[in-house]
Amino acid sequence: MDNYVVSTCTSGDLSKEYLDSRNIECLCFHYELDGVTHVDDFGKTISYPDLYEAMAKGADTKTTQVNQYEYEEFFEKFLQEGRDIIHIALSSGISGSYNSARLAAEVMNEKYPDRKVYVVDSLLASSGQGLLADAVADRRDEGMSVDDAYKWVDEFRYYYQAWFFTTDLTFFIRGGRVSKASGFIGGVLNICPLLNMDYMGRLIPRFKIRTKQKVIAKTVDTVISHMDGHENYQGKCFISHSHCPEDAKAVAELLESRVPALKGKIETFYIGSLIGCHTGPGTVAIFFKGDKRID
Repeated sequence: MDNYVVSTCTSGDLSKEYLDSRNIECLCFHYELDGVTHVDDFGKTISYPDLYEAMAKGADTKTTQVNQYEYEEFFEKFLQEGRDIIHIALSSGISGSYNSARLAAEVMNEKYPDRKVYVVDSLLASSGQGLLADAVADRRDEGMSVDDAYKWVDEFRYYYQAWFFTTDLTFFIRGGRVSKASGFIGGVLNICPLLNMDYMGRLIPRFKIRTKQKVIAKTVDTVISHMDGHENYQGKCFISHSHCPEDAKAVAELLESRVPALKGKIETFYIGSLIGCHTGPGTVAIFFKGDKRID
């Protein structure tokens, strides 16, 4: 088995325990809470519940992407150990961090010509980015070479899907993803939008559904319709949520009742600080392998 590194960033929303169990390295992003900069350190400095409760009370949040120099430092410590790298980056459709990582890889590949740094635009976010890194770790552990693993993920990243809904439009309005007028009407009518990430890794609203109960049912129907094998799906499924564990549990239970192979096997994670600063509380996201995302 090649001794190469599979890595991602905290925007991949996997727990530290899960990352360690899969031998996936992780680079931390940063965020600001009321003007104070913090490391997105898996909720160690500021717990996820405390962050979301602060946001619900009106705290101001801002995120900053990891710069090229930080990526260079992160990559170099593995290259000095004589190890190649496949890094799974946050979607270029919502962040410039992929480009910073790509530029850092170019510098490192010149500095260490006998080593390889591959950077993959996941075209995903949150635990979808994490699920893709997890899939690459599977290939590594099965003995796939670093070159073949990179070729695999470059092709199959389009088959990993992300669907999510929110019951609180506040931060989608603040971030410009929902207009103020639509947000006001949506709030009055109790509309919960269902979105996904398209083939370019952009967030796309797909349905406007009234009430939480109906959006949960619609989300599960939609996810199963896109799953590889539908009700006979045999792959992994990750769910992440922003401080709404009961909603995530309701989605998981409904999915498990419809897809027998998922019974007791769905992994659930908190949406971390970086992604959470944009979603705010009330978002549930589902990630799985399914149809190819195309235009």
